[in-house]
Amino acid sequence: MQNQGHTAELVGLQNALLKTDSVEQFLHELAVLSTRVAGEGLSCGMTLRQRGRPPAAVACTDQLAAQADDIQYRMGDGPCLHAMRHGRPVRIDDFAVHDRWPRFSRQAVALGLRACLAVPLFADEEPAGALTLYARRPRAFGPAETARAEQFAGHASGALTLALRMASCNDTNDQLRSSMVSRAVIDQALGVIMATERCPQDRAFAVLKTVSQNTNVKIRDLAASIVTSVSGEPPRSAPNGFQDG
Repeated sequence: MQNQGHTAELVGLQNALLKTDSVEQFLHELAVLSTRVAGEGLSCGMTLRQRGRPPAAVACTDQLAAQADDIQYRMGDGPCLHAMRHGRPVRIDDFAVHDRWPRFSRQAVALGLRACLAVPLFADEEPAGALTLYARRPRAFGPAETARAEQFAGHASGALTLALRMASCNDTNDQLRSSMVSRAVIDQALGVIMATERCPQDRAFAVLKTVSQNTNVKIRDLAASIVTSVSGEPPRSAPNGFQDG
């Protein structure tokens, strides 16, 4: 039965990774899967480190988890942030008697929560975030539930690493496509200048660059306006030519 559970987890992660259209959707599916693995009637919030930004929620299964996570972000501490920062699980058996984060615990009880388990997520072997499971009853996370959640977080970390790498590749591809379009537009504008001024390509580029500096308009935008003024329609890109300066 245990092996069947492991297989179901891995299949669920694989499906989430392959069948979702965006990283955001994948993260939401990851949060939902975690609640199915660890127990019934749970809520889950997912925290990730943002580039150059404070840690923030990237997925929540419901409003209750979102509120509990938000309290911790505003306070700057709590189980989810501690698990992420230190790369170790944090379990609270009963918020009503917990004294490590008393302010957070009081507000969690006011929301109707009694217990939580925060497990770290890793990307490229570094702590990158945390999955925080919330329960409405005390002592909801015994040894079996904790072990399942930690094991799931280990599998999820591998899927998360892959998803983030794919997102990074997509960003790089978008940048490359944008650069190719810019170079193509500049090439077309240089052809216009060369024909008008009867000059070689390097001289045409010098003219374009000088006008760009004097008018404080990017070379790419200036080139597009030149092509549009001559052809009467926006430029069509062909991937070769100069790079935007």
